[in-house]
Amino acid sequence: MRFIDECSIRVEAGDGGKGCVAFRREKYVPFGGPAGGDGGRGGDVLLVADEGLGTLYDLTHVSVARAEPGEPGLGKDCYGKAGRDHEIRVPVGTVVFDADTGEKLDELVHGKTRLVIAKGGKGGRGNKHFATPTERAPRRAEPGELGERKHLRLELKVMADVGLLGFPNVGKSTLISSVSRAHPKIADYPFTTLEPHLGVVTLGDARRGLGKSFVIADIPGLIAGASQGAGLGIRFLRHLERTRLLLHLICPSDDPARSPLADYKTLRHELTAFDPELARRPEIVAMTQADRPEVREAYESVKEEFKELGIDLRLVSAVTHDGLEALMLDLFQRLETGT
Repeated sequence: MRFIDECSIRVEAGDGGKGCVAFRREKYVPFGGPAGGDGGRGGDVLLVADEGLGTLYDLTHVSVARAEPGEPGLGKDCYGKAGRDHEIRVPVGTVVFDADTGEKLDELVHGKTRLVIAKGGKGGRGNKHFATPTERAPRRAEPGELGERKHLRLELKVMADVGLLGFPNVGKSTLISSVSRAHPKIADYPFTTLEPHLGVVTLGDARRGLGKSFVIADIPGLIAGASQGAGLGIRFLRHLERTRLLLHLICPSDDPARSPLADYKTLRHELTAFDPELARRPEIVAMTQADRPEVREAYESVKEEFKELGIDLRLVSAVTHDGLEALMLDLFQRLETGT
């Protein structure tokens, strides 16, 4: 299934049923009076947060979602049946916007949340409601109210505790596959990851109920200009907005114009340009691919460069698992303390 994190959809709630004009007709009751029932309420359109979904792909095939209209009222004071609601299942983390005005309407950040996004119209009143001492046989009733119509834009922001970021090919996908059961595509060329992947990292013995866990998100590789849309651009930067901690990965590059420190500063600049609040999130910086001799040789000098910025640079390998357990434990402790 393709990963889709943005789509548009039109929603139409059900119209209310019209009220009825009717009169009692019984033997020996020549003037039975009005007996028209009310129309039924139109169905609502709801968004339901489903923890089992991770993409908006299913909604790309839906142009309009309609709820049922209410049935009209009937004689003998019979009310019309209410229209059935229409539920739209969306992933947890979905943000809802009015596509016409750009206004943010709501967001669904908890599983099983139910949001009425378009209300059905009220049913019209039957003629019995219009009887008065001077008008005992009214021949009028109300039409049902129209249900709400809206054009929505849905935007998905992944729900994760830790956001994994860095330049393409620094080993983000390899790391998340090593510490969790996530299986992103891994290859030796830029932009292998074209969609965010979520992995659950478990520390301790989960089978005996003694494990602690957190969710880590592998964000596609970022490059200079990402905050203005370069490369995979702001489409994926927004997936970092709900994370509480950033894990910034660096690695020496064959490109002479790049360096680990320059890469780090470039992406810090992109974070600030996209959202200054995001750039102020707590972070841990780690150098990956410690299984390569040239990386170990470069680590000492790069570590000193980061130390001047007040950053304790870690060294890890997703292949040999060197330093991974200590890094994951530190991430968990930072999440627990909020620092």
